[in-house]
Amino acid sequence: MRKKIYLDYASTTPLDKDVLRAMLPYMKGEYGNPSSSHVFGQRAMAGVDNARSIVAGFLGCELEEVVFTGSATEADNMAIRGVADKEKPHVITSVIEHEAVLAPCQELEAQGLATVTYIGVDDDGIVNVKDVENAIKKNTVLVSIMYANSEIGTVQPIAEIGRMLKKVNTKRTKKILFHTDAVQAVNYLDCNVDLLSVDLLTLSSHKIYGPKGVGALYIRSGAEIDPLVIGGGQEKGMRSGTENVAGIVGFGAALLKVQDPKIKLHTIKIRQMRDSLVKSILKLIPEVQVNGSLKNRLANNVNVSFKDVEGFEVVVALDQRGIAVSTGSACSERRHEPSHVLLALGRSGKDAMSLDPALLKELLQIQRCQLHSQSLISFLFP
Repeated sequence: MRKKIYLDYASTTPLDKDVLRAMLPYMKGEYGNPSSSHVFGQRAMAGVDNARSIVAGFLGCELEEVVFTGSATEADNMAIRGVADKEKPHVITSVIEHEAVLAPCQELEAQGLATVTYIGVDDDGIVNVKDVENAIKKNTVLVSIMYANSEIGTVQPIAEIGRMLKKVNTKRTKKILFHTDAVQAVNYLDCNVDLLSVDLLTLSSHKIYGPKGVGALYIRSGAEIDPLVIGGGQEKGMRSGTENVAGIVGFGAALLKVQDPKIKLHTIKIRQMRDSLVKSILKLIPEVQVNGSLKNRLANNVNVSFKDVEGFEVVVALDQRGIAVSTGSACSERRHEPSHVLLALGRSGKDAMSLDPALLKELLQIQRCQLHSQSLISFLFP
């Protein structure tokens, strides 16, 4: 029997054994509510605070600037709706953002609560800093650009955009806040918030071998943002609801492992795997087009396009052969819709596939798969 191979690490990662070990005490004996004053609550809060310290250290920010959420999607929504809930606000984002950013922007528009400018991208999927600057209006309150795209791996010039906005803000009475979704960037890119000049930054636990159901939003001190969830006032009033203590502890443990110097060295190996993969695909299959920038992209991402191939059929064919892949971001795959990212690059909805060598795994992570299945199988199993 052929061994089952999981190749969908961009959608989610398995829980690291050391992360699980760190979580277990808070799933058993340390069951106190972190809001309680007694010793059980104090020990639970100590676990949350330790994780917050790890996140703050990774981002180079203060402890009170880290807010734990139930997911990266919630954090993105908090950034968009929490800032845009002003009088006639204007928001700037890009056409290739994750749905967690695009959906709240579109909802605000539909409700007549905000206007949104969707910046286009070049052939490599990169946002032009000048286009962002030219889109700024008197009532602009927020710019949201994803650090690294989850489908094509394109890395945006976040630090450059941040510097531009800082300069623009010196001439404004109302500061424009800058948000970036850094969910896919954590394993490979510097996420220091001062280096990036961001005011809001989204993180996710389950993308880095941590548990599902936990995210975080960095909120720079002084940034005016309204909470989405109100109630008991947890997370300094920014996100009410009893904290997921075990999940948050696991998030901290996973993020601590990401900072291991060995991980940085492994990135070099992953990049070599990626380059070898691209070379092999181009040799094996004619008329392949690489999507996204070959230079400014995540080390673990490859995205190529073909003609006249239905992705869902390939997913089924590969699954029958023990290979688990997906046809798009996990958040939208079940809808079987064309990738808005690839459409923005001028591709057909049928002509897309991306492969992503997973962190710490010498496997190939396939995010979008619309490839001749036999050719792919021959490549993976020569």
